Parts: sequence; structure tokens; C-alpha cells
Amino acid sequence: MPTRFEPAVLETGRLRLRWIAEADAPAFFEVYGDPEVARFLSFTAFQDLARAQKMVANAQAGYADGSAVNFAIERREDGKVLGNCMLFRFHDESRRAEIGYSLGRAHWSQGYMREALEALIDYAFGTLNLNRLEADIDPRNPSSAKILERLGFVKEGVLRERWVVGGETSDTAYYGLLRREWNPR
Repeated sequence: MPTRFEPAVLETGRLRLRWIAEADAPAFFEVYGDPEVARFLSFTAFQDLARAQKMVANAQAGYADGSAVNFAIERREDGKVLGNCMLFRFHDESRRAEIGYSLGRAHWSQGYMREALEALIDYAFGTLNLNRLEADIDPRNPSSAKILERLGFVKEGVLRERWVVGGETSDTAYYGLLRREWNPR
């Protein structure tokens, strides 16, 4: 893995995945301020713009130190930021990373996340030469499980009561995708 990431833009039919900029903080506050979006995440919904600004700063630090690469998912037709997807928790020797993603509720069920994740997975297995991707999701989120399975991820196990977020305990379902199993459209 690189000690830092080179700027990247990934293009799909309807989307542009690009590095997160300071100007994106209000869009991420809109996405992560929605309790329905944050319902199955490992943190509570944002209550103020400062949390979104911190998220942006963390994304930029991840580019610089090589710990994470976080893309804003931007609709090409109008430049609207719909959510984000990222690679993090890199393990260099094993050539693996974890994948994460969120999408604003107004954009659910329109195929945007699948389109974005296909581009991200191509980037991970191509440009970054990873061998394995992992996803840690709340098993009560069937939409997230469905998209992972459609992309070829395999459910590998459940860790019981792994998270406590906002006083609520939840399990983790682990999914994995190997480079040799990746079958892009």
C-alpha cells in the first residue's frame, strides 16, 4: 500500500467518485444527520455541521497518511453529493482492506450505490492491487446485505453484540470478496 494516496477520480455512467473536499461538509451533514441513514452505522446521526467537518478532515488525513481513501459519490448531471464510499483498515502484507459506504435516503433504491461500489471495487483490485475486501455490516440491514451479495461478497460469519451505538447493542455480519471472485459487469 502507498504511504499516501494519489488523487483519483472514478467515473461511471451516472456518477463521479472523487476525493472529499472541505466544501462537502454540508452535504455530508445532510446525509449523516438523517437518523434513518445512521440507523445501522457504528456512530449516531450527526447533530451539527462540526461532525461533518471532522469527517472531511479525517478523510483528508487518510489520503495523506495512507490509512483510508474516501470518495464522495457525486451525480454527474448536477454535481450533487449523494453519499460516500471508502476503503480503510488496510493490511499491507495481506493486501486487504475494509469497504464502507453510505447514501442519502432520497437516493436509495436507484442503483447508485451498486454503481459506485463497482467502481470502488475495480479501483481496489486494479489500481491498489488488493486481494481481499471485507465488509462489516449490521445484519438488521437487509439492503446492505443484498447489495454486497449482488456484488459477489460472501457472508463469512456473525460477531454477536459487537457494537453499542447510542445505547443500542447490535451484531456484526462479516462479508468478504476475493479478487479472483470479482466479476465486474
